[in-house]
Amino acid sequence: MSGDTIGKLFKVTNWGESHGPAIGCVVEGCPANIKLSEADIQPLLDRRRPGQSHLVTQRNEADQVEILSGIFNGVTTGTPISLLIKNQNKKSKDYDEFAKLYRPSHADFTYQQKYKVRDPAGGGRSSARMTASNVAAGAIALKVISELGIQVFSWVESVAEIKSEIELQDINEKLIESNLVRCPDKKAAKKMEEAILKARKDGDTLGGVVRCLVKNMPVGLGEPLFDKLEADLAKAMLSINASKGFEFGSGFEGTKMKGSEHNDIFYKDHASGKVLTKTNFSGGIQGGISNGMDLDFRVAFKPVATLMQEQKTLTVDGEEIEYHGRGRHDPCVLPRAVPIVDAMAALVLCDHYLRFKVYDKN
Repeated sequence: MSGDTIGKLFKVTNWGESHGPAIGCVVEGCPANIKLSEADIQPLLDRRRPGQSHLVTQRNEADQVEILSGIFNGVTTGTPISLLIKNQNKKSKDYDEFAKLYRPSHADFTYQQKYKVRDPAGGGRSSARMTASNVAAGAIALKVISELGIQVFSWVESVAEIKSEIELQDINEKLIESNLVRCPDKKAAKKMEEAILKARKDGDTLGGVVRCLVKNMPVGLGEPLFDKLEADLAKAMLSINASKGFEFGSGFEGTKMKGSEHNDIFYKDHASGKVLTKTNFSGGIQGGISNGMDLDFRVAFKPVATLMQEQKTLTVDGEEIEYHGRGRHDPCVLPRAVPIVDAMAALVLCDHYLRFKVYDKN
C-alpha cells in the first residue's frame, strides 16, 4: 500500500490501524534546534481526541503521544522524529460481522477489491483514527512556522443547513473554543448542537463545512504548476476522512461574478509599506504562490456513513441483506475535524516554508 506520506521537505509518513496496538507517524525534515516535547503536541491532540463530549464518538482514548526519536536535550536534532499513540479503548468484536459484508459508503468494498484483504475492526487503515497521527505531526509543523508569526484558525462554519454569520475579522481562538461545536457564532452553535443531538437520537448523522483562515502569511510560499500552494492544500484537506469538497477564496461563488468585480486590486499600505489587495477573492494565493494576504478556504464534510438504523447492503458473496450499524461513531465529524484541518494546513505550510527557505538562499 502506497500513499502514506505527505510533503517533500517536511515529510510525514502515517502508519497503524484503528484497532491495532498503536498508531503513529515518522516526521522527516524537521529543522534542528527547535524546542519540542510531548507537551507541545498534546494540546492539539486533546482537541481532536474521541470521547471529549456528548457530541462525538464515545470511544474514550487518551491519545497520549510519545516521542521515540529525533529529540536530544529537549530540542530537535534534524533526524527523523517518531511519534507513537497507543490504542487502548478498543472493542474489536463490534466489527466481527462487518468482515462478511460491505457497509454503505465505507471503504469495505473498495479495499476488498483492491487488496483482496482488509481489517474490518474499526475500519482498519481507512479509519478516521489515522488522523490522530497527522494532528501530532501538525503540532510540530506549527512550531516550525511559528517563527514566521503564522496563525491558523479553523472553525465550524455550518452543520447541515445551519450556518455561522460571524464576520471574519471577529474570528479568534477564544470564540472558536467557547462551545462544543467549535463554531464562533454562539447562536448558530446552539442550533448546531441541538441538530447533532437530534441526529444521534434518530440514529442518523449530519455533515457540514469547516472554514480555515491563515493569518500573517508571508509572500512567496508555493510553487508554479503542479505544486501550487492551493493545490497542495486541496490534496491535504481531501485526504481527511469524510471530506468531499474544497473551496479556495471566492470558490464556486466566484463563478457568479464578473472579472471587474472579482479582481483583487493592489495598493500600498503606507503604514507598513506592504503591498496589499483591497479585496481577497484570490484567498491569499495568486499563480500558486502566497501574496501575503490571509489564506481563506473551506472544507466540506459528508454525513458520517455509519448509521444506527437498519440499512440494506450486500455480503461479500453478493447476497442482499439488512444490517444495523454498531460501534462508537461521531454523529457529526465537524467538531473534531477543526483541529485536523488546522494540522493539515500546518503540514502543507511548513513544507512550502522549508522549500521557500532553500530557494531564498540560492
